[in-house]
Amino acid sequence: MTSVSDKSPSQTTTVRLPKPLYEEVRSVVKKGGTEARSLNEFIIAAIRTSLRMYKRQQIDAAFAGMAGDADYQKEATRMADEFAHSDWEALRTIEGI
Repeated sequence: MTSVSDKSPSQTTTVRLPKPLYEEVRSVVKKGGTEARSLNEFIIAAIRTSLRMYKRQQIDAAFAGMAGDADYQKEATRMADEFAHSDWEALRTIEGI
């Protein structure tokens, strides 16, 4: 886990958490059930995880758009056909055929 003190400037903010959620997170951190050493580190890790998931969804959505793009599909097929022979040669070399 990336440390909170990774040399980047910090911004203080106020976060209102539902009491049961706050108590559960506090308990997990206190018991050592996470790498986070504090509630603050736990929240930062959770936000980073959420942002990574969001970015991954954006990338997946962009690739999904490519699946429906007829021009892209034609170009991808053309390129695959062009490289088919060299791909086969590489596979034969690796497998020692």
